[in-house]
Amino acid sequence: MVRFGKAISVNHVPSSSNRLAGNVKVYEGDIDSDVPNGGYVLALIMEACIRYQSSTAHIDPIHVTAHYLRTTYILPFEVHVRTLKTGKGFTNLSAELIQDGVLRVTIHAVFGVNAPSPTDKFQLTLAPPSTYARRLPLYSHPSKAVVKPMRHTWKFHHQIQWAYDPEILKKNLPDAANRTNSNTVGGGGLEWGAWFEFTDKEERITSPSLVFLVDIFLNTPSLLPKSEKPGLTTSWFPTMTLSVEFKAPIPPPSSKHAARTVGLYSLGRFMTHPQGRHDVYVEVWTAPSDVIGTGNPADGWRDNQVCLATAMQMTLTLPMEANERNAKRNTPKL
Repeated sequence: MVRFGKAISVNHVPSSSNRLAGNVKVYEGDIDSDVPNGGYVLALIMEACIRYQSSTAHIDPIHVTAHYLRTTYILPFEVHVRTLKTGKGFTNLSAELIQDGVLRVTIHAVFGVNAPSPTDKFQLTLAPPSTYARRLPLYSHPSKAVVKPMRHTWKFHHQIQWAYDPEILKKNLPDAANRTNSNTVGGGGLEWGAWFEFTDKEERITSPSLVFLVDIFLNTPSLLPKSEKPGLTTSWFPTMTLSVEFKAPIPPPSSKHAARTVGLYSLGRFMTHPQGRHDVYVEVWTAPSDVIGTGNPADGWRDNQVCLATAMQMTLTLPMEANERNAKRNTPKL
């Protein structure tokens, strides 16, 4: 894979060659063969939408929901973007990713300005030092983290690295305090967290990279002990729906905020029929240092970190043979 920022590049198709009428703009590009997840596909669509909105008053993505209708392949693609409604504070868009004339992914996006509005009377937020504010869910500073091997199926592993949070993983043990019984109210599920770093020094966290990052985690089937998933072999986890909310502006690189490293946290609570359907909730946070295993924790470093995005997705659990059959009939599945 080329640097992620380049792997999501799209080109506008000039109106003279645009085959569509109305307010639709078309963007085209090629899918990188090394990037295996649906978050990358959504990043391509969001890059097109951001370019589409770049000359308007509403330049920032606020929310996006994607429906993955068909398998996406390592082929050229087009993204068709149109405006559904423009209001005072927000613009609603729809976009479609098309390959070989077939609709693969469709999205609805909300754009606005991800910053305080001078017309907002209340200016309501929940942030430190409020005791109601959500805090960074990772336990240790990146300087204390230990890099772990990446998934072998991720061909782009040489351009990234991560370090699991061992305190979060302890919560998934069979004898952990958050296991449930007949007297439990709520609870359950499995958690995961890690510091994640783009190793290329030229890389930067951007809005499109956030929708890629919300699809980087260990999901419920992967975290379950073998006793809870009898008969499960090597599997494929295709995304059916993915919704992302962009919570805060991305801070410029500084001594408080890294340029190319983030904190990731995920939680899965349910796994049900049909087809091992499971939910995943994800948060992406700023990080206080760029290189995992380096840096010094400064006083108050935790309260300086900001949640950049949250996401929810519905994912299936399918035998790997299903993906392999697709690969034989077509190019490899993302």
